[in-house]
Amino acid sequence: MTMESWGRYPRVRQTVSAVRWRSDPLDSAGMTLLPRGQGRSYGDSCLNEGGVLLSTAALDRFIAFDAQGGILRCEAGLTLGSILEWSVPRGFFLPVLPGTKHVSVGGAIANDIHGKNHHVAGTFGRHVARLELLRSDGTRRVLGPEDPLFQATIGGLGITGLVTWAEVRLRPVPGPCIWTEAVPFDDLARFEELTAESDASWEYTVAWIDSLARRPGRGIFLRGRHAPGAKRGPARRLRVPIDLPGFALNRTTVRAFNATYRLATRPGTRLVHYDPFFFPLDGVEQWNRMYGRRGFFQFQCVVPRLQTIARLLERIAAAGAGSFLTVLKTFGALRSPGMLSFPRPGFTLAIDFANRGPGTLALLSDLEREVCDADGALYPAKDAIMSRAAFARGAQRAAEFARYVDPAFSSSFWRRVYA
Repeated sequence: MTMESWGRYPRVRQTVSAVRWRSDPLDSAGMTLLPRGQGRSYGDSCLNEGGVLLSTAALDRFIAFDAQGGILRCEAGLTLGSILEWSVPRGFFLPVLPGTKHVSVGGAIANDIHGKNHHVAGTFGRHVARLELLRSDGTRRVLGPEDPLFQATIGGLGITGLVTWAEVRLRPVPGPCIWTEAVPFDDLARFEELTAESDASWEYTVAWIDSLARRPGRGIFLRGRHAPGAKRGPARRLRVPIDLPGFALNRTTVRAFNATYRLATRPGTRLVHYDPFFFPLDGVEQWNRMYGRRGFFQFQCVVPRLQTIARLLERIAAAGAGSFLTVLKTFGALRSPGMLSFPRPGFTLAIDFANRGPGTLALLSDLEREVCDADGALYPAKDAIMSRAAFARGAQRAAEFARYVDPAFSSSFWRRVYA
C-alpha cells in the first residue's frame, strides 16, 4: 500500500496491520514495525517504508475515569477530539492541545505535543501518569514518569514499542467557552512585549504572522483563558474536494489572504467556543489538498533568541515563499519529560511551504542552517528533510534514547536521521 503523511510528502510503500484489541500480540513477519494513529505528522516520522504500520485507529475505547483526581485511562488510538466531546460536558478539559483535535493519544505521547499554554502547562507528556508499552518480545511494561523507558517513550516517535493505553490527567473547566482577545502588532519587539504582559494572566497565547510583510514580524497576537458561558461549536465544515493546482497558492494569493485575515480579525475581546479557538483549520476538511498533489513542507523550529526569528522571516520574505499558515509562540521554562522532546525555552516558529521542488528544498536547507547556527532545533513531527547533523544538534540525548529503541521498531524518519 502506498501511503503519505499529512504533508503528502514523501509517499512510500508499506504494509498496514490493524491493532484491534489491547491483548493483540505483535507480529512483524520479519519486517520493522511502527505504530500509526491518525497520521497527522507532516513528514516521515509516521511512515515506515518497506515495513509494517500498526494502525491503532480501532484502539479507541475509554477504560476508566477517576472524577476526583481527573485521571482518564483510555486506549492509545482514542483521539483528543473524542476525549473533549466526552469530557467538556462533565467539566473537564485536556491539559495540552495541538492545532488539531484529530490526533490520537498515542500520537500525542510519541511526539510529546505542545500547545498555546506551554508557558504554564508544558508538554502533553507532563500530564501522562502511566502508560502500558507492548514490546516486540511480548512483554508488557506499565511505566510511570520515573522509569527511563517512560522518558524514552514520551516524545520517542513511536519506536520504543506500542503504547496500548495511557492515563492522562484532565483539568477542571467551567464550560466550553474561551474568553479571547486579538491584539494587532507591527513588529517582533511588540510581540515580545505582548508575550511578557500576557503570560502572567492569560493561559493561552499565540501569534499569527504575516510572513510576506515588508517589515518582518507584523501579525496578530491571540490570547485566551477558560470562562463560564454557553457557546455551540461549529455545525458546518468546509471541505477541499480536490487537489488544487500547484499555481493556486502563490505570492499574490498568499499576500491577499494575509491582508484579508488581518483585516477580518477584529481587535478586542469576545467569548468563543473552544473549537474554533484551538482548532481553526479543523473547520476545513482535508485542507492539505490546497497545496496540490505535490504536497507541502512544514518547517517548525525553536530558537533561544527572537533575533533569529527575524532573520528567518527576512529570508522567507526575500524568497517570496511566505504562507498563510505562519505561527509564532514562546515556549516556557517547564522541562519536557521525554529524552527527544522538542520544546525548550525560546521562540518557536511554524510555517508551511508548498513543495515547489529544488527551490523549496534549498530554502529549507538555508533555514535549517540558520537554526543550527543559533543553537536551535527542528521538530521531528513536522519534518520531512532534516539532515542528520541538524537532528544531532537538536536532539542531544539521541544516543541515550537509542538504547531504549525496540529492536523490531523503526520509521523512515529514524533511519534517515540516526539509525
